[in-house]
Amino acid sequence: MIDTGFVSADETGTVQLVEEYGPEWAPGVFERGTDGPLMILAGVDGSPTAMRAGAYAAGLARRQRSRLVFVYVAAPSLWTGMSAGPAVAAQEQLFGELIDELRTQIRERADEIAVPITFVVRRGDAFVELRDAATELHADMVVVGSSEQAGHRLIGSVASRLVRAGRWPVTVVP
Repeated sequence: MIDTGFVSADETGTVQLVEEYGPEWAPGVFERGTDGPLMILAGVDGSPTAMRAGAYAAGLARRQRSRLVFVYVAAPSLWTGMSAGPAVAAQEQLFGELIDELRTQIRERADEIAVPITFVVRRGDAFVELRDAATELHADMVVVGSSEQAGHRLIGSVASRLVRAGRWPVTVVP
C-alpha cells in the first residue's frame, strides 16, 4: 500500500515517504513503434553518478512522456547499528539533510521537466528496496548510477544486482 504526500507503512510495517510533484500524468498518444516506458524509476542517493542518472531518467521521461519516480534508500551502515546512540542520531540527521536536499532539487526541476514526478524514501538495503519499489510501482525501466565504491567489486554493485534480477531494463549511468 502506498499513500501519497505523507509517511505511510505497508503490510510489513515498513515505513516510507512518498511525495508527488509536477503535472498529473496522462498517457500520450499511441504511435506504433514509438511506445516507450510508462514508468521510469531512478535510484538517487546524492552521489554524482546517481544525480547524473536522475538527470538522464528525467530527460528520458520527458521525451517518452513517462511518469518518473525518484527513490532514495536510507541504508544505515552496519557499524552504526552496532554503535551507541550519538552515532545513530548523527546518521539520521545526515539522512534527513540529504532527503531535504533531494526534495528541494526535485521540486525546483519539476516544472522544467514537465512530467509527473514521485519522490519515494525507503529504508533498508539499496538493492532490495529499489527492486521492491520497481516491482510494486510496476516500473518499465530502472535507471541508476554506477558504483564508486571499491568494495562492490567483491559483492557486486546495486546496479549489477538489479541487472541480474532481470525484471526490467536497467540503464547504468557512469
